[in-house]
Formats: sequence, C-alpha cells, structure tokens
Amino acid sequence: MSTLAKASGALKSVDYEVFGRVQGVCFRMYTEQEAKKLGVVGWVKNTSQGTVTGQVQGPEEKVNAMKSWLSKVGSPSSRIDKTDFSNEKEISKLDFSEFNTRY
Repeated sequence: MSTLAKASGALKSVDYEVFGRVQGVCFRMYTEQEAKKLGVVGWVKNTSQGTVTGQVQGPEEKVNAMKSWLSKVGSPSSRIDKTDFSNEKEISKLDFSEFNTRY
C-alpha cells in the first residue's frame, strides 16, 4: 500500500451514504468488488434506515472514481437516488489495509 501512496501523491478519505434501492440488490458485494478493482480501501455496510454507508480511502483520483461509481453506477439491480459524501479530507496514511463489508 505504501508504494501506491508514494507514487500518486495525495491520499484522500471520504465517508459516503447511498440512498435509493440499495439493500437486497447485492450493492455491498459490487461495492467491494469495484473498490478492489480500483485499488481503494475502506468499508461498506447496510444501515437500519435502508441506506448503504461506508468510507473510502486511497489516492485522490481513485477515490474520485469510486465516488462516481457510488453516485451513478452501483449494482446492476440497484437504483441510486442520491449519494451524500462527507468528511472529505487529505490523509497522510491509510487507516485500512483492504476494502471489506461490515455487518
């Protein structure tokens, strides 16, 4: 991970919450797959309010790609109404070693 961080410069961290039809449609599984494909770390989980929430960390351009995916793509049978991003900040090191689903 550290070589990845050094090569790309700024590391970003952002929290997210996705609203819409995002539970019962494999949203977390697809989110985890997309994060691993992009090479970002963090987590995803369902909330009791019917949304999906989590955190993404990694090089700025990869975090931005993940933000775009969380806003527009999602899992094949999901419907994303809106995605809120908060606590977006530059970080000096990653807090996670991988991306996983929390329960």
